[in-house]
Amino acid sequence: MRIGIDVGGTNTDAVLLDGRQVLAAVKTSTTQDVTSGIVAAIDGLQAQRAFDPAQVRAVMIGTTHFINALVEARRLAPTAAVRLSLPAGASLPPMVDWPARLVDAISGRSYLCHGGHEFDGRHIAELDEAELRKAADEMGRAGVRSVAISSVFSPVNAEFETRAAEVIAAELPEVAISLSHEIGRIGLLERENATIINAALRELAAHIVDGLATSVSGAGITAPLYLSQNDGTLMDVDFARRYPVATFASGPTNSMRGAAVLSGVDTCAVVDVGGTTSDVGVLGNGFPREATTDVSVAGIRTNFRMPDVLSIGIGGGSRVRGGTGDVTVGPDSVGYELTAKALVFGGDTLTATDIAVAAGRAEIGDPSRVAHLDRELVRAALDRIAADAAESVDRMRTSAEPLPVVAVGGGSILLPDTLAGVGGVHRPEHYAVANAIGAAIAQIGGEVDRVYAIEPGRRDAVVDEAKQEALDRAIAAGASPSSVDIVDFDEVPIPYLPGNATRIRAKAVGDLQLGD
Repeated sequence: MRIGIDVGGTNTDAVLLDGRQVLAAVKTSTTQDVTSGIVAAIDGLQAQRAFDPAQVRAVMIGTTHFINALVEARRLAPTAAVRLSLPAGASLPPMVDWPARLVDAISGRSYLCHGGHEFDGRHIAELDEAELRKAADEMGRAGVRSVAISSVFSPVNAEFETRAAEVIAAELPEVAISLSHEIGRIGLLERENATIINAALRELAAHIVDGLATSVSGAGITAPLYLSQNDGTLMDVDFARRYPVATFASGPTNSMRGAAVLSGVDTCAVVDVGGTTSDVGVLGNGFPREATTDVSVAGIRTNFRMPDVLSIGIGGGSRVRGGTGDVTVGPDSVGYELTAKALVFGGDTLTATDIAVAAGRAEIGDPSRVAHLDRELVRAALDRIAADAAESVDRMRTSAEPLPVVAVGGGSILLPDTLAGVGGVHRPEHYAVANAIGAAIAQIGGEVDRVYAIEPGRRDAVVDEAKQEALDRAIAAGASPSSVDIVDFDEVPIPYLPGNATRIRAKAVGDLQLGD
């Protein structure tokens, strides 16, 4: 058996699976400290379908802890950014495009040092270790607890980042260090930003992961704990401590993976309607389509791996305002206070959930409390939700070919059975907890994303080498060797680099290998 848990802004969902059979499913309110909500969710599963904790072989959790900490600018570690670029790359210092409140929240300090590579692999300048030691001394006196190291074109050659980390670690052994070539892609400022975010979250990551592990073990479960990544795969707790940014947008990803499993449709658009927002994404071969452009996170441009998701402010907790002719739904929401503020629960705020109950689409709370609502207002609100959802799906399509639509999430009761211009909507069994199911059935992945210099006649050998490395990484991360396969492969020549330079990205995925 496995337990899958997904922590959203409004609800914490949990499922107990035996293979792919759903034995129990619960939806509880997300608590302010989140971990107590996880405990309540596990208790809810036990109450619904009693199970022996010793029979649980793995627990998978998708969490919003880290993205929330960044958005809310709290619990972030004092962080320094070290850029290896001098004498080039000095015109735009680290964090130049960050919101001031986030720079203040991490007590952001930056250091420009010699080093880095040209696009063809030549050194911009040699690494100055004395310069790095001086910077480390200043960091120590300033109370820096986490360091982000970025070097120009480090995805081509990471030698300077690796050596700089060794120098700084020798001077500041207690400081956490994040390296940009392990996190972002080509594009210095965006890669550097992603690395600084990761560094600022490292301290919190250790605390949160320990808290999640305590929550699970407190329920008597001794099985290994995994966290969901934003590409639909899992990472173990040690990886999560080092790379907390990998959890960003894992919620929508879990929902999309769950939608594919529940509906049996692995190439489709998925509309996940939660309590606060609706996330629209596209699945290809059962995995989310990745964003190909820079992604803004809390107002910061980044280029690390993220799913291509369009979010709109419509969910079960969305506030409904206006009259029949000018009704609006969202974008603000009562969030986890839904059970206190919605009309059907005795509150005084008209929400999308109240509209669904008034329309007879849901039996939640006390329907008599919304019996007075104007029928035209109810219809207008539902039409507005349907129109916004249809527009979002249309924006995510990349061709005129028909794309099946699968609706999941507790709020998907707000959607009609057909979307104008899009077609029929599939709403599979257990749709309300698709996100937790997506977490529970997630697999283990390994990825290679690197620039290779391909000599004449060696293209096939280089491709095979990249694919094999991706397979090996998946197996090393815990995938069953017999189940691992390449699920995504890109090969893009880079004409401005010499030596037939080609960016190759290979992604391998396999089933989680669990001990008996």
